Amino acid sequence: MKHTILCTVLLCLSAFSSYSQVFKNSDLTVSVLGDKNWVIETSDHTTMYLIEGTKRALLIDTGTSCDSLDRIIGHLTSKPYDVVITHGHNDHAGNIRYFKSIYMHADDKNFIYNYTGKINYVKDGDVFDLGNKKIEVKHMPAHTPGSIVLVDWAAKCCYTGDAFGSNEVWLQLSPFAPMQTYVNSCIKMEALMDKGIPDLYCGHYYYVKGAFHKDYIETMKNLATDIVTGKVGEPYTQNNYPKARILSSGNTSIVYDPAHIK
Repeated sequence: MKHTILCTVLLCLSAFSSYSQVFKNSDLTVSVLGDKNWVIETSDHTTMYLIEGTKRALLIDTGTSCDSLDRIIGHLTSKPYDVVITHGHNDHAGNIRYFKSIYMHADDKNFIYNYTGKINYVKDGDVFDLGNKKIEVKHMPAHTPGSIVLVDWAAKCCYTGDAFGSNEVWLQLSPFAPMQTYVNSCIKMEALMDKGIPDLYCGHYYYVKGAFHKDYIETMKNLATDIVTGKVGEPYTQNNYPKARILSSGNTSIVYDPAHIK
């Protein structure tokens, strides 16, 4: 059965390579974002990105349940590639088992269990050199302690994982960060965008189908500042988080735990 699924995928990949069209199988879909940049969406609405340079490629995140992910990536790009996860939550790191080594921030190492490969730790300012593309790591904690974003200076975009959410950022999860930490990450992201990064691609592309821009980060920063200064959101209605609240501005929201603002 797995062999049949993979053969179907490879046929689709062949068509995709010839015509640059979107393809899908039961686990994922792939579409083009730009020159040798792809977005890979899983059936449960998590997202990976693949960037190819002249020498190497980079897979950002690994999604959850995708059969033969390593072989699929190997047919999307013929270049040797590295795998980096934006943070340790399972919906972004669930398929690391397919790869012999990964890159991540050390502050999220406690999220990773039963992985037998090599973990390489990155820090703010590290660069993945893909040849004609330099992808820079920026530490943006709050959603998790080790959340990072990946800045593609050549394509003038940034891959943000869940650091700033996908219209809604979750800050109600343990381990908690002070809300001011998130404010600081928003300010840091604004400064990066002012240097020539207009487009942000989030960790759950399904809900957006496009890039966020600076006004989104400004709204997030303002919401977080309001929470720090005492504004109270509405109760969050998901039963899994009965103590959480949500503060919104238009379509942009922060979900947080009022007991862990500071």
